Amino acid sequence: MQSAASRSRMTGEEVRASLSLASLFALRMLGLFLILPVFAVFAPQLSGGDNLALVGLALGIYGLTQAVLQIPYGIAADRYGRKRVIILGLVLFAAGSFLAAAATSIWMAILGRAVQGAGAIAAAVMALAADLTRDEHRTKVMAMIGASIGLVFALSLVLAPALYRWIGMPGIFELTGVLALLGIWVTLKVVPREPAKQVDHAPDLSEATLRRVLGNVELLRLNAGIFALHMVQMAMFVVVPHALIDYGGLPVSSHWMVYLPVVLASFVLMVPLIFAAERGGRARRVFIGAVASLVLVMMGFALGLERFWLMVALLLAFFVCFNILEASLPSLVSRIAPPAAKATALGVYNTTQALGLFAGGALGGWIAEHHSGQAVFLFGAVVVALWLAVAWNMKVPPPVSTRTVPIGAAANAAELRRQLVLVPGVRDAVVVPEERVAHLKVMPGWDEARVAELVAEHH
Repeated sequence: MQSAASRSRMTGEEVRASLSLASLFALRMLGLFLILPVFAVFAPQLSGGDNLALVGLALGIYGLTQAVLQIPYGIAADRYGRKRVIILGLVLFAAGSFLAAAATSIWMAILGRAVQGAGAIAAAVMALAADLTRDEHRTKVMAMIGASIGLVFALSLVLAPALYRWIGMPGIFELTGVLALLGIWVTLKVVPREPAKQVDHAPDLSEATLRRVLGNVELLRLNAGIFALHMVQMAMFVVVPHALIDYGGLPVSSHWMVYLPVVLASFVLMVPLIFAAERGGRARRVFIGAVASLVLVMMGFALGLERFWLMVALLLAFFVCFNILEASLPSLVSRIAPPAAKATALGVYNTTQALGLFAGGALGGWIAEHHSGQAVFLFGAVVVALWLAVAWNMKVPPPVSTRTVPIGAAANAAELRRQLVLVPGVRDAVVVPEERVAHLKVMPGWDEARVAELVAEHH
């Protein structure tokens, strides 16, 4: 058995998996965020680019194709393997980037953005992260991946104007294409190899059906949460840039002076809260607290948007809540989902995330245009309050840890796994006969003696 000390810290392979997969996830978000500050300036140079509706379509269609393809990619990752799907997605992302770089019309740019969005690797990346790390470290890993979203967003606001001056919009698209190709190399050479499948068969699609995932009440709560979170995020950033100009006197080129320190400080502040959620069964308390705090943040924006320093403080509070929830939600999805349907569940989750981005931008723009910036934040407060009501009775699964037990060379691997998963407290088992071990996911109070008996019977 593994010692308690060895289970309390991440292994070198877990750290390598977390950092490399977080970089791939950040690359996907880079394609969404990097063009936001500059594309509208560039678009009139394209044929038809003076039509703002088409410019908006070029910006939004990335999220739409992401949403459409997340579930099929999740199912494919469960069936054919995580890395194959990630590589396919990165190839499409690169192809879309180069197509957009060569665009001479707004319609060609729209097509390029749609192909970029078709590289929907999020579900496969998160599923592989869950495969390569133990459950007791899952939230930390998802925190790294979730934090990459906020970091890439902040860096995009800083880098995009400078890159636009140096290499132009086509150059920015070409750069994202090159980075996607680099991501393929990272997937093949840096990300650890996928763990061995259960020995009895490949993932059973009858267990990983969409119907089963969509019928899980706890997963539905989490999907509603990520939809609300990203709807509010996108809607508020329709208003915040203008507020920084109007009430802070900051030109667009100086907005990074607010965003970057706020995002970095939020990472520092969220760490103790994430650790608190990991220990002592406080995950639900921290989660509900973050959602409730987000309601107050939205109300604060609605009432104090014209006060610059209050707005900066509220941005800091928003990103602390956002980062906690961005880390907790996928971790909970991976823990609740049936083992053979993990990537499918994460595909549904990422679909609702992308739809939230799309809906938030559209509704936030409409409300700001026809009402006011304050109305956008009141809308956000209502959305998050509804989320709080949905999440209030959520059930957080008990903490799950990993145990590795030796097995005999002559063990019937398929039969042993079938018996192990029936032991009280054993949530899942992967038997690796060539390594003479079985990896167990166990809950507190698991029947260790019964596991020892089964292993002895199969020697």
